[in-house]
Amino acid sequence: HVQLVESGGGSVQPGGSLTLSCVASAPDTYCLAWFRQGPGKEREGLAALDSDGRMQYSNSAKGRFTISKDNTKNTVYLQMNSLKPEDTAMYYCAAGCEVATLTADFAYWGQGTQVTVS
Repeated sequence: HVQLVESGGGSVQPGGSLTLSCVASAPDTYCLAWFRQGPGKEREGLAALDSDGRMQYSNSAKGRFTISKDNTKNTVYLQMNSLKPEDTAMYYCAAGCEVATLTADFAYWGQGTQVTVS
């Protein structure tokens, strides 16, 4: 069982940046990803990364968001730049994928961290 704890959310003005962090309880968690769910919207995959360096971004995330991983800290990050009001959402970390794909069956989810852009 893997526990995931997100942090780094908050309020930011349009055009601003935030970096989200997600710490995994299990060492060497192979594959981690970021999702979000805005008010009244379905959950949306953003980016996935595995320990072999493979990654996948959604169209929403490409060009503005960057996923990275510090294996020594069991932590995955999501650097978000040029934030827009439509990026307002609860952001979730997920784990359990076998390869870095946003369509994987993620077995583990964090509680989320709120990002508000206004």
